[in-house]
Amino acid sequence: MKRIAIVFFILTLVSCQNEKKEKESLYPETETIQTPQQLGQEIFDGKGVCYTCHKPETKTIGPSLKDIAKIYKAKGGNIVEFLQGDAEPLVDPSQFEVMKTNFAITKNLPLEEQKALEAYILSHLN
Repeated sequence: MKRIAIVFFILTLVSCQNEKKEKESLYPETETIQTPQQLGQEIFDGKGVCYTCHKPETKTIGPSLKDIAKIYKAKGGNIVEFLQGDAEPLVDPSQFEVMKTNFAITKNLPLEEQKALEAYILSHLN
């Protein structure tokens, strides 16, 4: 009798596992893929804390994203190199000391995230 109960229990477990797999395959999760600009905006507005000094259209503590994009494009600058602390400021050198404090954040971002920030900034060229 014990053997029959054990066999029944094992069959029930196996059956439940198969049913669970079938349900999972019927409703696959849809994964949304972020564009570089979307990731860049997420970093800009989040862990990059860039939003505290920069706004899309307006100069505040730092230059606007529109101005940064325009100047970097015109001068052939590399925003990623600047975020890594490896390039001179092109937009407003007088504010460079203020920006340098943020290199502790931007230098430690993965390269993919630095490139995403660049993509987000350059998306303000329109």
